[in-house]
Amino acid sequence: MALLILGINHRTAPLELRERVAFTPERMASAFAELRAASGASEAAILSTCNRTELYFAGDDDCAATVLRWLSGFHGLDAAELEQALYIYRDAEAVRHTMRVASGLDSMVLGEPQILGQLKDAYALAREHGASGTFLSRLFEQTFSVAKRVRTQTAIGENPVSVAYAAVSMAHHIFSDMSRNRALLIGAGRTIELVARHLAEAGVKDFVVANRTLERAQSLAQVHGGRGILLSEIPDVLADVDIVISSTASQLPILGKGAVERSMKRRKHRPYFMVDIAVPRDIEPEVASLADVYLYSIDDLKQVIEENVRTREGAAREAENLITAGSQEFMSQLRALDAVATLKQFRHYAEDLRDAETAKALRLLRNGGDPETVLRALARGLTNKLLHEPSVQVRKATAEGRVEVTNWLRELHQLEIQDDALIPTPENL
Repeated sequence: MALLILGINHRTAPLELRERVAFTPERMASAFAELRAASGASEAAILSTCNRTELYFAGDDDCAATVLRWLSGFHGLDAAELEQALYIYRDAEAVRHTMRVASGLDSMVLGEPQILGQLKDAYALAREHGASGTFLSRLFEQTFSVAKRVRTQTAIGENPVSVAYAAVSMAHHIFSDMSRNRALLIGAGRTIELVARHLAEAGVKDFVVANRTLERAQSLAQVHGGRGILLSEIPDVLADVDIVISSTASQLPILGKGAVERSMKRRKHRPYFMVDIAVPRDIEPEVASLADVYLYSIDDLKQVIEENVRTREGAAREAENLITAGSQEFMSQLRALDAVATLKQFRHYAEDLRDAETAKALRLLRNGGDPETVLRALARGLTNKLLHEPSVQVRKATAEGRVEVTNWLRELHQLEIQDDALIPTPENL
């Protein structure tokens, strides 16, 4: 069984394309059903985050083109445009890539920890929809084990570096003393949780958390002494906040240019610092054209992130060594499992031949056949049948120049090399 990964990420595709390829929770069920039907894969998983969309398959090795057509059709995209940003990994390369992703080595922020949780969620979702079987389960379980080793045995995760941390770091460029500023956080997922924590550590004491579900907003806000509101209440508080950071799964913008313009009139030119981490975007890009508004998208965080990358390069090299060992271990396990399956198949084949020849011998004995003659015929018949197909294939391989097949035969049966030796066949036994 082949392992195949197709995907796009922040290195291969701009934000505009990534947000169009993102899978929403509402469409996941239909996506799994359509994807497996289109690809013919026995197992599948979908990872969709703000920085990447990846499809994982266990099945035939020739389904990449079919999946590309399905993916472009599912999202209403031009297949040629999507193909330019697409990367494909197979088998050992796919295993290594999965482990690098889980360990944060393929992230925009090197070593960021959130992606591991997102990959675990993707695996859980695949299991929930009955799309993950033995093969992908082994892959993800081994991947999570390697990612844990990377976290515990290297320094790659010691400093708080993430998209959330980078966003808060950028706020210092606008506000030197953040203890005087009030923050509006839109969304209540893991990213916003991290943003809230980093803002609190930076000195922000006044929080408002807006979310589609009020209970979730209140729960997160209360951790930092703030209050939760519904998304519909954002216009009521917008003029009173200085920092706006948004990360939701909404398919439409939550904060538009008009709402910000109206709030600016009440602020008397006090600056806004806004970061839109969401894909698709929560804040209309036109907001950036307003005076005294500093709006950054996830791609704008790259400069801050690149500075953080340099501090983690040494740890990343250590992590790469752990990943190399982990991927090699996984591939060795797969080869061992494949060997077991092949040996079982070979044993069944041999036993079927044995049973057939034994049945023939018993019939001859019941009909009065000479026991010695019957036994010799049994041994000869079984030997001929066992050796016939291997002999044909060895002769064919040797004629084609694949001499390693002959060498393998000698090694398997511990045969000594003789100059005049013949490959045993039923004809020359």
